[in-house]
Amino acid sequence: MSSSTPTDQEIAKKARKAGIASFIGTTIEWYDFYIYGTAAALVFGQIFFSDELSSGVATLLAFVTLWAGFLARPLGGVIFGHLGDRIGRKNTLVITLVMMGIATVGIGLLPTYAQIGMWAPVLLVFLRIVQGVAVGGEWGGAVLIASENAPKGKGILYSAFAQQGSPAGNLLSTMAFFFLAALPTPQFMMWGWRIPFLLSGALVAVGLIIRLKLEESDAMKAVLARKKTVKLPIKEVLRKHWVLVLLGAGALPLAQVTYFKNTFALSWATSELGYERGTFLAIIAIALVVQFIVQPFGAVLVSKIDMRKAMLLMIVPELFLMPAMFFAIRTETFAIAAIGMCLATIPHSMFYGAIAGILARAFPANIRYSGLSLAYQLCSLIVGGGTPVLAQYLLNSSGDVTGVAIAAACYAAVSLVCTLALLKRTGYDPKAPSVAEKSDADELALEQSEAAAERDRRTPGTEDTPRSDDTPRDRVHA
Repeated sequence: MSSSTPTDQEIAKKARKAGIASFIGTTIEWYDFYIYGTAAALVFGQIFFSDELSSGVATLLAFVTLWAGFLARPLGGVIFGHLGDRIGRKNTLVITLVMMGIATVGIGLLPTYAQIGMWAPVLLVFLRIVQGVAVGGEWGGAVLIASENAPKGKGILYSAFAQQGSPAGNLLSTMAFFFLAALPTPQFMMWGWRIPFLLSGALVAVGLIIRLKLEESDAMKAVLARKKTVKLPIKEVLRKHWVLVLLGAGALPLAQVTYFKNTFALSWATSELGYERGTFLAIIAIALVVQFIVQPFGAVLVSKIDMRKAMLLMIVPELFLMPAMFFAIRTETFAIAAIGMCLATIPHSMFYGAIAGILARAFPANIRYSGLSLAYQLCSLIVGGGTPVLAQYLLNSSGDVTGVAIAAACYAAVSLVCTLALLKRTGYDPKAPSVAEKSDADELALEQSEAAAERDRRTPGTEDTPRSDDTPRDRVHA
């Protein structure tokens, strides 16, 4: 083995480093993104909108501002997908982290409606859009840094590092508000809610130090070295791979049900049921701990068996468990509500742990960032930010949570159908290269073969030098 060829130990060390860096960075980004949802459920309707509005309408408007971030996420996916496929994954991840930190701290410093009137919700929406652009570019790059640096055949497992940032960031944001919920309501509404947003500045500084030390993924290095970058990756994605984008987006609604639990249910339970803020935040925190523990097992399961069977095992239970969660919460009993939320969390968190690696396998390396980001953020645009808005609208319209429960089951059904259709196009065997990965490998092998033939052609005397076994005969005839 040549000294330039990395050993298995070196590959494993680099993969772990990339995975851990991906996890820490996404934890910080998702912390920033999730504290907005918690604050929207508890605070924003009351302080950033006129007090002449009813509580339900003000909460609905706060959830609309939450949706603004999701509306901006596809834009972030396009912008940073383009940069990530053109100049590399690492640089884009540094930019997204800085953007997210500036926007989050800015929200923590915003004046209220009572202080500056309509400018308050306008500035809130603007900063939420910046958050959305940042996280829209973050997710795809973090997944690829982890999965593309993984040892051969372990891309799905290592992509789970990036996915762990979501429950970790969500848990951090929930715990921050849990401790602040002990404040008297006037103090909490005046300044207490701002603390989690301002803490983001310190977290981003830590994440930035880690990201600046991160290496570019090997797959992207190969694309750059071979000068195989695409001038307009998004155009290539939409021209050749639009079906994969749509199926990927359709597979992801189940990943968005967290907004039924952590945003809508929080508002519903604390404003219309008999839960205290701290009590229901504790229920959410327990469910997030369960999510953090069980989520990686989704990637393990998908990596071990036929991926169709794995997806059926993860998605079908959610058709029943997520609707049941709302009725468990409605009992207003802490233990029943916590058990219901934890049971509903297990299937969709395992699905979330696996789906990133499955989507990453769907696209060729030179447009993978753009394709992956566009699929994820398209679903976020249509489903993610609209989930609490839809749930609150259904509740306001009927006065009952049954419609919300049915909507949650529909999310799981759509994900099941589209995930199976996606796997049909990309491959079912987790240990074998996907269709896109095989195409990349075949193209590289062809280029190497052509390059070797060209070197032989240009080497003087290569074709004319007589073979050693022919030399005696040639000399005799001479």
